[in-house]
This record gives sequence, C-alpha cells and structure tokens, in this order.
Amino acid sequence: MRKRVLSCVFLLALAFAGPAAAVEPDEVLSDPALEARARELSAELRCMVCQNQSIDDSEAELARDLRLLVRERIKAGDSDEDVRNYIVSRYGEFVLLKPRFSVRNALLWATPVVVLAGGGLLVILSLRRRSARHAAPLSVEEEAALKDILKK
Repeated sequence: MRKRVLSCVFLLALAFAGPAAAVEPDEVLSDPALEARARELSAELRCMVCQNQSIDDSEAELARDLRLLVRERIKAGDSDEDVRNYIVSRYGEFVLLKPRFSVRNALLWATPVVVLAGGGLLVILSLRRRSARHAAPLSVEEEAALKDILKK
C-alpha cells in the first residue's frame, strides 16, 4: 500500500513538474511587470552555447549574460522590439528561436521545394521525349540479318 502511495505521489510530482528556468534570484527584477516582460523575451532568445534552449532555460554563462542584458535594456526603458533588435544587432538573426519573416528566410525555406519541382519537371520532360521518339523501321537487309540470327 505504501509503495502505491509513493508511486502516486511521484507520478503527480512528475506530472506537475514544468521546465525549470535557470534564472537566478539575483537576476530577478523587483517590478513584477518588468520581470514578466524579461521572462517572455528570454524565452524567445536562443542560447548561443546550448542552441536548443532559450536563454531563460539555459545555465550557460553566456545565457546569464544575455538575461542580464535583456533586463538592463528593459530597465533602461526599451520596448520589447527594441530589446530584440539590440540583441539581433549584436548576435545575428540566429539568436531568435522564431526567426523573423524576410525574403532571405523565404528563399531558404522555398529552395528545396523549387529544386524538387524542377527535378520532377525534368523527369516528366525526359519521359515525354523518350516516348515521343519512335524507332526507325528496319531496312530489308536488317530484317534479313535478324531472321538469320533468330534461325541460329
């Protein structure tokens, strides 16, 4: 019975466990509204060390520096877009977990589709050309030679 209770408690704890944020207590802003903005922005920015985590979730030293930078910019009165632009100007578009829509990004995503469509078109045209070509009829000498070969 005790084992079942412990198992249930463990499963409940596991079910309610969310992702642990790596934000340390000394980073937290005193104003809850500003802290909420900082957390939201930190969740959108990629850790350049971990690359598959946001800076809000990463424990890397660079992620901590970026979290502090975000909070400094917010305290300085920058809007969310200003903070994003500032970070992107320093680290490039790769720092955004969800890249902005641009012509460059659209070309990047569209290139495989265009290449596959072009390849498919080439295959179709090649098959049409091949089926359009008919073999020339055999001459009388060729037919005679073929008959001789088949008789042997």
